[in-house]
Amino acid sequence: MRRISKVLLFVLALSPVAWLAWGLLHGTLGANPAETIQLQTGRWALKFLLVTLAVTPVRRVTGWNVVIQYRRMLGLFAFFYASLHFTSYIVLDQFFDWNAMFRDIPKRPFILMGTLAFLLLTPLAITSTKGWIRRLGRRWQTLHRLIYLAACCAIVHFAWKVKVIVGDPVIYAVILAALLGFRAIWFLRKRNARPRRAVPQSA
Repeated sequence: MRRISKVLLFVLALSPVAWLAWGLLHGTLGANPAETIQLQTGRWALKFLLVTLAVTPVRRVTGWNVVIQYRRMLGLFAFFYASLHFTSYIVLDQFFDWNAMFRDIPKRPFILMGTLAFLLLTPLAITSTKGWIRRLGRRWQTLHRLIYLAACCAIVHFAWKVKVIVGDPVIYAVILAALLGFRAIWFLRKRNARPRRAVPQSA
């Protein structure tokens, strides 16, 4: 059953890129297909990033421990779509003109935030295997907390890209704030619940 559910999730997660490929072949991506590909791959990277962050709160609230087995796949799909998004910018927007890309950063700061988000996600994708978890030990959890910063950078990148602080950027920002707020509250409750050693009283 778990294998079947993972296969279904894998197929569903690939459906956005399949839709983009179909649209590119059939000319249904609008007047500017390159921009459509960049925007849609970026949106799906952010969506998968938020869903990945939602796994732990869902498990803690509902007690459905089974959902934890999908977290790594969801995180890797977030990186997959982020890679497509970044690659489409390099290939379709800048045509591998690296000098133009560097000159573009001061003019369009959202590119800097997007690049930072991608760079933060890269070591997380590389170290997502069981082998790396064993090698890093406790440091693995510390490293993978970078996902919070990556998500914040991605939200800012999206808001600056579309140049509006209404609609989807606000929705994504509220969802991220709720997920991070849940973690903060859970951490504080857990810390306060720890038994404190009794302070010896003087005679």
